Parts: sequence; structure tokens; C-alpha cells
Amino acid sequence: MSSPQWLVDRRSAAVQTDQFAMPSSEEEVWRYSRVADVDLSQWAIVSDRSEGVPAEASALLESLGQLSGAVVVRNGAVVASRLDDALSAKGVYVGSLVDGPDAQNSLGVVADGGPDVFGRLNDANFLDGVLVHVPAGVTVESPIAIIDWIDIGGSAVYPRLVIRVGADADVRVLDWHGSADVAAFVSPLVELDVDRAGRLSYGNVQLRGPRVWQIASQVSRVLNDGTLTASHAGLGCDYGRMRTDCELLGRGATGNLSAVYFGTGSQTLDFRTFQHHAAPDTNSNLLFKGAVGGQSRSIYTGLIRVEKDARGTNAFQTNRNLKLSDTAWAESVPNLEIETNDVKCSHASTVGPVDEEQVFYLESRGVPTEIAERLIVAGFFDEVLEEFPVATAVPLIAAAIDERLDAGVNS
Repeated sequence: MSSPQWLVDRRSAAVQTDQFAMPSSEEEVWRYSRVADVDLSQWAIVSDRSEGVPAEASALLESLGQLSGAVVVRNGAVVASRLDDALSAKGVYVGSLVDGPDAQNSLGVVADGGPDVFGRLNDANFLDGVLVHVPAGVTVESPIAIIDWIDIGGSAVYPRLVIRVGADADVRVLDWHGSADVAAFVSPLVELDVDRAGRLSYGNVQLRGPRVWQIASQVSRVLNDGTLTASHAGLGCDYGRMRTDCELLGRGATGNLSAVYFGTGSQTLDFRTFQHHAAPDTNSNLLFKGAVGGQSRSIYTGLIRVEKDARGTNAFQTNRNLKLSDTAWAESVPNLEIETNDVKCSHASTVGPVDEEQVFYLESRGVPTEIAERLIVAGFFDEVLEEFPVATAVPLIAAAIDERLDAGVNS
């Protein structure tokens, strides 16, 4: 399938205007990262279209129960999509971006070329994009699921997802990132666009294989009285990075951001968040909770920025970490930049072991120490998982956490 000329021109412009110089870990936003180990020359950009739905993707969709629509992306190419007829008749679209409504003006509206060089690499190299478009006033009752699957070893894949939610529309979307046991480099770019009084609940699960490197960006724009709820589960990859930029651009806009993550072995899980308040009476609430065992590492750095015109802002940022072994490491750096008065802002972070008093309490009631610690770690994530946008995905996330606990926190 050939690309339309406007997309060919966009890709060509991205290549011509940027040299794709790799960032340095000396830069604040890349501090503590493993970006110095990224060598793009060892990965072959996927240019041929994969076909067929992987069995793993079919099983995932089956386990998610009733869905309004679904898309399967394999190695960057859309291989299947479906949508309830009643929603299609209302103007809802779920499928390949280039075939969607107003495709040219949907791509890049929020992220343009992305927040860094990897976003621009995505702009130049994505094979297919996925578009979820919900027109003004439409409520989508059941979730929409996107399964993004990688199974070509040695590949570089650049998935692209655009979700556009019209004024007073409402939708829940699950974006599942999985893979076979292959070595690959993946750099997704997600654009979330919420119009006036629109409501988008977006859940992302990163469960790539242990030899995948993923550097992802999620950029959102929320207009007047719109609400974005974005939740992430980061469990897979050798190195898994997620940058989240939430732009609150209209009066009364709200952004709720949350994540759970669990590192084992020699994994590195890396999170950078930006809560940008550019309009009055905007609200954001961030809660990221993680655990690290074995020799794994986690990084969290976050910034709340309140512009001078954003009076009446309420912004909160919390990062909690459990350190489950002596050789694990967690870094947590929250930040505030406030340019006006009449705001309520706070940030908090903790890094520490499992609470000994909680362990003692369970032991005193006959629970063995190992099981007590396991129960505490599993319960640590409940606060986030209970609010995950797609409830049928939660047992799958919990099962993945249980697998890591089964392996032992020191492994």
C-alpha cells in the first residue's frame, strides 16, 4: 500500500530538517538514562508490511471482553481493525490513520515532530499510524483496544497513535504494547487531543519482551473543561522509557496521570513527566508507584510548570518507590516551576524498602514473611490499578506483577 503524497512529503521534510543527533545523558531530561547505549545503526528500520494477526494478539483481544472497536498493529503496520456499526454511523473512526477522516490535519496537531529526536525519528519513519476519532457529543460505551505487536528481530519500529476526542465526547482506549522474544528497538509516539468538555481515559500497558529497547513519547493537549485520564503500566523491556507531556491549554482543563512499574533482573524503567498549566483554573494530579528488585533501576523526574496566566491552578505530583533488594536502585526527582500566585501545588517522593511494621503485622497473624512481603508489594499497586481506565486489563497487569513476584525480588 503506497502512502499519500502529503505523508511522503512530511517524512521527507522530517529527514531533511533534522540531523537526528542523539541526546546526551548530561542533559537534564536524559540524566540517569541509558541513551548513551543507543546505537541506531544496529537496527534495521521496518519498511515491509507484516500481514496477519499474531495469535498472541487474538488471545489478548479475547481476554478483554466486550470492545467497541479494535486495531492490531504488527511491526508498525495495521493488519486488522474493526468497529461497531452503530458507532461508525455516528462518525467514529478506528483504523489506519491515512484512511481516517481529515488524516492530514490529524497527524502532528498535538505533537508535531514530538518532544525530542526520537519523536522526529518517528515522524520520518513510522510505517502506519493508527487514528481513533470520536466526534463531538458521541459517547463510546465499551473500550477500544489497540494491540501493538513486535515480532521481527533486529528491527527498528516507530508506532504512531493519534486519538482525537471531540467536544463533549467520551471514550476509553487501551493501548497494549507487546512482543515476541526478539531483540528490537521501538519508539512509539502517541498524540492525545481532547476538545472542550471532552473526556478521554487512556490506558497504556508496556509488556514488551526482555530484549526490547523502547523509548516512547506521549503528548496530550486538553482544552476548556476537558478531562484526560492517562494511566501506564511499565513492566517489560530491557530499557523502557516513557516521556509524558500533558498540556492543559484551556480554562478548567484536567489531566490525571498515573503509573505502576516493576523492574526485575537488570531492567531500567525510565519516566519523565511534564504537567504544563497554561490556562486558569486547570487541574493535574500525578501518582506514579514503582518497585525495583534484583539489579534493576528506575528513574522518575517530573516537572509541574505553572504559567503566569494560570491562576487558580491545582497541581499535585507524587512518586512512591519500593526498593526490594540491596542491589536495586531508584531515583526520584520531582520539580516545580510556578510563575503566578493563587495556586495550590505540591510534590512528594519516597524511595525505601517494604515497611517492616506492615510485615510484622502480617507475621503476627501467622502469615509467613515471604508471603507477607509479596502481599504488601502487590497491594502497593492497588491504588493505581483500581482506577485503570480499562478494568478488564487489570487482571492481566496483576498477573504480570505476580510473575515478577514469583521469580523473587532478588532476581
